[in-house]
Amino acid sequence: MDVVELDRIAVQEASQAVESAPDGDDGVWERETPCAGWNLRRLVAHMTAQHHGFAAAARGEGGDPGYWREQEKAGKPAHTHRAAADAVLGAFAEPGVLEREFVLPELGGGFPGRTAITFHFVDYVVHAWDVAATLGVRLHLTDEVLTAARRVPTDPAARGPGFAFAPALKLTDGAGPLEETLRLLGREPQAWAGAGW
Repeated sequence: MDVVELDRIAVQEASQAVESAPDGDDGVWERETPCAGWNLRRLVAHMTAQHHGFAAAARGEGGDPGYWREQEKAGKPAHTHRAAADAVLGAFAEPGVLEREFVLPELGGGFPGRTAITFHFVDYVVHAWDVAATLGVRLHLTDEVLTAARRVPTDPAARGPGFAFAPALKLTDGAGPLEETLRLLGREPQAWAGAGW
């Protein structure tokens, strides 16, 4: 399975998890998430902005900070997120996208399309779980998708405050592929037991 298809699966699963939260229920949108310091509304705003930014990067416009800006208050966050998800999936489906250069300001410059889409894919596997864990819904990601998401750098120098992921956690004996993926990406699934996995 190529990275564009892997990314599509992760993005669609994340979108379904987001859409399980009713747009008008402020109590749900104010819930804390596994992303420390972020409630669900802020997390989904971040996810939405990242979709717009990566879609712009696929078009050669990733250097424009306007595409990466989070909306303070989206009136219908699930609807807004779905539109952004559709936009990024459309951009990634264009011919030749894997060979283009993506400018990703938050990561310090330009990257080959294949590498940039891999970053996006890994982000959306973990964010799909973040949302699912917050809402108590179950993910439906195959072992193939989860195994692909484990192929991430675990260099401690690139983890922690100021980076995309917390330091990797120790893997536990008997852990399934989702738990292993989450722990490699700095998430503690046991803290959200019974939710999303």
